[in-house]
Amino acid sequence: MTKQEFVNEVANKSGLSSRDAARAVDAFLDAITDTLRGGGEVAFTGFGKFTTQRRAERQGVNPRNPSQKVTIPAATVPKFSAGSQLKQAVKGG
Repeated sequence: MTKQEFVNEVANKSGLSSRDAARAVDAFLDAITDTLRGGGEVAFTGFGKFTTQRRAERQGVNPRNPSQKVTIPAATVPKFSAGSQLKQAVKGG
């Protein structure tokens, strides 16, 4: 599902116009991004939790030249953990 398809689905389910649904989706994504950027976490009970995780520096292999080792720098990356209700909904079909 693309972002535009998601906006259309939100508009259909909420009764909002497409423009208002797009603003709501953008505000939702911006709020999550800003919170994670600030080191916080966003949790929706039953749905899941957005957090950040620190990845240590590590050694990798250059895919164009497998004999060459490269250093992959440390980074902070986003992480999503699915909640129990979401897991059950997906599992149940």
